[in-house]
Amino acid sequence: MTYEQVASITQVAALLFFIALSVGVLIYAFWPGNKKQFEEDAKIPLEKDPDQDGALERDD
Repeated sequence: MTYEQVASITQVAALLFFIALSVGVLIYAFWPGNKKQFEEDAKIPLEKDPDQDGALERDD
C-alpha cells in the first residue's frame, strides 16, 4: 500500500465521519423531544440577572 492510497482512504473515511457527525447533530437539534429545552434555553439571555439590582452600572 502506497502513501497515496493510505491518504486517499483516510480522506474518504474522515469525510464520511464528518457527514455522519453532521447528520447526528441535525437529528439531535430537530428531534421533537428537545424542543421544550431549546425554547427554555433561548429565553435565558432575556431573563433578569438575580445578582444585579435591576440597573446596569458601568465600571469606568
